[in-house]
Amino acid sequence: MPISLHILTGAPYPPGLILKGRDETPLEHIELSVNLKLLYAANALLQIIGSGVLDRYPKLKLVLVENEISWLPFVISQWDKYIARGGRYAIPAKELPGAYFGRQVFATFFNDPPSRWMLQDWGFDSCMWSNDYPHPNSTWPHSRDVIARDLGHLAPDIRKKLLSETVARLYGIALADLVEPHLPDAVDAVVR
Repeated sequence: MPISLHILTGAPYPPGLILKGRDETPLEHIELSVNLKLLYAANALLQIIGSGVLDRYPKLKLVLVENEISWLPFVISQWDKYIARGGRYAIPAKELPGAYFGRQVFATFFNDPPSRWMLQDWGFDSCMWSNDYPHPNSTWPHSRDVIARDLGHLAPDIRKKLLSETVARLYGIALADLVEPHLPDAVDAVVR
């Protein structure tokens, strides 16, 4: 069973503790909703990879949940760059973080427009489109429009990985056993 690192993993809980009990300003709310949530996700992932956990448990799979994905290529490439230098950047892990991401780390996204620029070349074997229904941050009831916007330009095989095959592989779900829902023709063309 994969281990999911949900949004705000590693954050002080409840999140209001960051603000020491006072009401947050709009800028503080954005800092928590965007900046800090990515910081906590990045720190948790680096600690797990860098400490050698994935070496000790090569079958372990991690899933970054609800942190979106467009930040990942940059951050992972920076980790790889620094760790490859060795010296004070040497870590117990046997490989660079990018190798673990490609093999043992997965990430979900649901409303990440910049991801459309990278998914053709990066992450399509490790990333999975998701939804956060019924939360207000969800793309529902416009999820199909978001899929068309962000994934419609991708090759059908890549779209299929992002929308179904990668999650099925991760959780051991046989797609052939599932009943395929009927989709309107316009959506059917985008999803396939």
